[in-house]
Amino acid sequence: MRHWALQDAKARLSEVVRLASEEGPQEVTVRGIATAVLISVGEYQRLNQAKGSFVGLIRHSPLMDVELDVCREQSPTREIEF
Repeated sequence: MRHWALQDAKARLSEVVRLASEEGPQEVTVRGIATAVLISVGEYQRLNQAKGSFVGLIRHSPLMDVELDVCREQSPTREIEF
């Protein structure tokens, strides 16, 4: 990732945009502190696309067909010591 001082990025904006499109993210600094990153539209769309749901994750799990032996206590109450 290439680093640009804000004043240089403003003066050479078209180059910064071209490099973001061709080479990847371009970091902009203000007084030496990283402040912003310019990315291509394709990268933005990739990062912003909808993620799968939890239900979808479970349905596509390689453990979907594993049988579990889940035993639960069937009595309506249990003994508690105070």
